[in-house]
Amino acid sequence: MKNALELFVETPVTLESIMTEHNLFGYCAKVNGRLKELSAIVSGQQNIVFLDLHHDEAMRIYETSLRYLIVYAAYLIDPSIQITFNYSISRSIYLDVEGLDLPLESFYDQLIETLKSLIELDQPIKRVQMSKEEAKLYYDAHGLSYKTQLFDVRKETQINAYQINDYINYLYGYMVPSSGYLKNYHLFIYRNGLMLQYPRAEHGANIPPFKEEHVYKKTLKSIAQWAKIIQGDTIDKVNKYAATKNDAVSLIQMSESKHSAMLYELAEDIASRYQQLKLIGIAGPSSSGKTTFARRLQIELQARGLSPVAISIDDYYLHPDNVPKNEDGSPDLEHIESLDLLQFNHDLKLLIEGKEVTLPHFDFKTKTRQPGKTLQLKPNEVILIEGIHALNQRLTETLARELKYFIYIAPQTQLHIDKHTPIRVSDMRLLRRIVRDAVYRDTSAEKTMDMWASVRQGEFKWIYDHQQHADYTFNSELAYELAVLKKHAIHRLENIDIHSPYYMKANYLLKFLKYFIDIDDALVPNHSLIREFIGGSVFE
Repeated sequence: MKNALELFVETPVTLESIMTEHNLFGYCAKVNGRLKELSAIVSGQQNIVFLDLHHDEAMRIYETSLRYLIVYAAYLIDPSIQITFNYSISRSIYLDVEGLDLPLESFYDQLIETLKSLIELDQPIKRVQMSKEEAKLYYDAHGLSYKTQLFDVRKETQINAYQINDYINYLYGYMVPSSGYLKNYHLFIYRNGLMLQYPRAEHGANIPPFKEEHVYKKTLKSIAQWAKIIQGDTIDKVNKYAATKNDAVSLIQMSESKHSAMLYELAEDIASRYQQLKLIGIAGPSSSGKTTFARRLQIELQARGLSPVAISIDDYYLHPDNVPKNEDGSPDLEHIESLDLLQFNHDLKLLIEGKEVTLPHFDFKTKTRQPGKTLQLKPNEVILIEGIHALNQRLTETLARELKYFIYIAPQTQLHIDKHTPIRVSDMRLLRRIVRDAVYRDTSAEKTMDMWASVRQGEFKWIYDHQQHADYTFNSELAYELAVLKKHAIHRLENIDIHSPYYMKANYLLKFLKYFIDIDDALVPNHSLIREFIGGSVFE
């Protein structure tokens, strides 16, 4: 294996020293299956694999370290400057900059020069341990008192932080050992702030090209405004609601009201175009809540005298022998050419013309298509499809664009642990899936996490590039959901063995979940989208 060593270390030494001695390179390492920082000291018999930016674990450490260095650079320019990081469009991070007493352009120029200097100097980034009291005094003295809001929830008496020169901060993740590791990034002025791009594991360890995503950007802006309106953009603010039943109910009802308002807005838009529409397509990444969303949308449309008729794309699968193959030779059932596109478009055309069509039914046991239900659309009916390819123009290429209405659904949070550490949407979806798989499929968290990399690859390959085709983007996030998911996820994550390759990921998820105060399931309405994951949905 590339960058792998099997050796006996006689004298305790850092992983970075071993890496340098053997002319290898990485940003972290797996040591006997466990993730370690390069500053970690090891001895004895060791199986070491150094991870570069082709690996998600290394990418996360790189990104965390880059945010740390940017905050430090801003501190050197002016300690009163406050930066908030938000996950944004095109796999980038948006920096909201506050406290400037100079033009943004001037700050940007200074920031670029400061970062360049810090990277050239290769400043050590050391891990330090402080008591909660010491950390509180330090943060208060440096205008970072918001970072102590979660201390009361934290059971541990010690705080692990990182120090560069006399500056100390903690961004809830491992770090590279020095600033010289952070040479590859792209930082530019965007709107009223800055946009940060960094190498992505799923993009071959390269920085992906920046793409304007107008629909998604509009949605993110709305989310940020909403989170500030309800005072729910950081964990400590969510905890203020969760502390009492009445306040928890308020947060739940505000969040559910937001979903209802979006569904109303969406249904009104569809209704206004219904006379010309022939097909509604719904797509989104795993654990977005598509099942509950589709059912609630159907009810909204029925309330307006409209009736969508669902057709399963899965019934158009080709036999596994006739589909594209993965690198290992197995059938790639996520590939769009695994579907009989000609037959699907033929059937759509006949249905739209008002003709009676016998749809196929794919038998997953025999891997063959059999005759299914016979369908003929009524005047008030429109075809509804849902799946990873629903927004892909190739799936419905024989239909004119004005006949189609596309909906993209995904949770899109602007929730932060604190200003410097936003919560990844992919982590939120993973937690949803861990809970759902356990509740409905009796699947362990470890097995779900084992499948997750493959799920994510499929999303990048088949979903994200088509989200710009959406006529409407539905944000399925609920501001209170992690406070509900917490109790369902924690004991399942804690069951992951210390020797598991997913132990460190589980530990990372556990760390920020434990900062949430629980919200009782009984307070969650039975029509809520989150019921799709914890159980008890009226739509089951």
